[in-house]
Amino acid sequence: MWRIGTLAAALAMTLACAPRGAAPPAAPLSVVPDIVARRAQFVQKVLDAEVSHLSPGDRLALARLAEAAETIDQVYRLQVWGGNAALATRLDALTGPEAVAARDYYRIMYGPWDRLRDFEPFIGDRPRPRGAGFYPEDLTAAELEAWLQAHPEDRPSCTSITTVIRRQDGRLVAVPYSQAYRELLTQAAEKLRAAAAATDNASLKRFLVLRAAAFLSDDYYESDLAWMDLDSLLEVVIGPYETYEDTLFGYKASFEAFLCVAQPEDSAALERYKKQLPFLEESLPIPEEHRNLRRGGESPIRVVDELLSAGDARAGVQTLAFNLPNDERVREAKGSKKVLLKNIMRAKYEAILEPIAALVLPTDDVDRISFDAYFDHILFHELSHALGPGRITLAGRQTEVRLELKELHSAIEEAKADVLGVFSLYALADKGEIAPEVIAAQPWTFTAGLFRSARFGTTDAHGLAVLIQTNYLLDKGAIEITPEGRFRPLPDRFAAAIRELAHELLMVEALGSYDGARDLVQRYGTPRPEMTALLAKLVAIPVDIDPVYPLASGVS
Repeated sequence: MWRIGTLAAALAMTLACAPRGAAPPAAPLSVVPDIVARRAQFVQKVLDAEVSHLSPGDRLALARLAEAAETIDQVYRLQVWGGNAALATRLDALTGPEAVAARDYYRIMYGPWDRLRDFEPFIGDRPRPRGAGFYPEDLTAAELEAWLQAHPEDRPSCTSITTVIRRQDGRLVAVPYSQAYRELLTQAAEKLRAAAAATDNASLKRFLVLRAAAFLSDDYYESDLAWMDLDSLLEVVIGPYETYEDTLFGYKASFEAFLCVAQPEDSAALERYKKQLPFLEESLPIPEEHRNLRRGGESPIRVVDELLSAGDARAGVQTLAFNLPNDERVREAKGSKKVLLKNIMRAKYEAILEPIAALVLPTDDVDRISFDAYFDHILFHELSHALGPGRITLAGRQTEVRLELKELHSAIEEAKADVLGVFSLYALADKGEIAPEVIAAQPWTFTAGLFRSARFGTTDAHGLAVLIQTNYLLDKGAIEITPEGRFRPLPDRFAAAIRELAHELLMVEALGSYDGARDLVQRYGTPRPEMTALLAKLVAIPVDIDPVYPLASGVS
């Protein structure tokens, strides 16, 4: 049977191969005493995926793509922190009963800071730089804002998603990714061109060639358009996309990679939903002038099984689905693509959501959750990223929501997508487009899901988004707390409260209101005692999965 030997090496993601960064702390290496328990929060799950239907050319391409993903993983480690390589070397030499767990947790967290605990250090005591590796570690938001006020000509380059900020001769300068990570991106580009030469799929070949060029030019527009047109059994995402890692401003995009194999039958069954996007946009509970009817309507939906992830896609909590690209120009021209990772969803539902529901929901309601309701909400969460304001006009100035909401944008956007996911399901149910049993199970599946995501920590955009939703729904009486301390959704109030919260979140984005976003976070962004008490009871349930990617069956 034909197999990809290089895929195993890519999956290892060895720490020692990262380029040299800043010097590690001088103090002796120390590890938190509960490191073994922290490691146990991530349960290993083998992610099987059928790939025997791939052509020989695509199998060869997959081998080269795995190598490119490994290189992108190294770039991301630099973006997380310049000292990662030096610390990895010290961890390799660590001995004692905690050494294996420490190295494993470091691999999962992509650094010495715990992503589930507000980035507190679990190795050493060095605070995490808010700007990760994108800015000088001592740079404050006030200093950069003052620089941009004094040098407005630098604003486009400094706020670009594909530059890092460095100090140079007393100045702050923006260095393009193609220069900052040139050696690694050149290697990744070579692997993409080799994959393009191997595949016999014209659309995949075109995307890979254009993306290889983008690595060295920082211009991703044409390759993003090509990715939207991709018609291949291999679904390939590789490049800088999400801005979660930059908690200083939320400007800088992290490199990531997903290598997936399509499930054509599942994808075809969901294609009908993309035709509903104009209806859903027109149904949004905001004034008509704030609705975004300019975005393209192609919005393909693909169901895939994940073969490999790397970089930002692999750090900490694993992604269930994604909606890309984020470039508003591409969204206006072609919409966006929603990709659902079915084998990841199934693994999390069985290992995490079902056990959480058994402890969070009233005993008589536990059986009301369903995988279909879980799957459909994730689908419409991703669809909802394409709904609502994107580019906006403030006092005659053209701008984007992400630029105005800064570091709060990710949390507000994730909350909006969650809430609009439910809102959209109810709206389409009224048209007969959603099965009644999915709607019937939605409040309970959604409520159990809130506790799954709340465990990610408030520095995670999804975790903070969930706290906003939970506290809002409690205040509106859409969820009640039983005498036993469990959470019960009230269907008669649930849909109305969802609509009201959707309005608040959408208006924050429509007005580009940083103050409004901050107010939502201040009012609703802290877990309440009843939620904290329930979360404490979930300690024996894994927080997330630690994927194990075997050599795919039928590939060599």
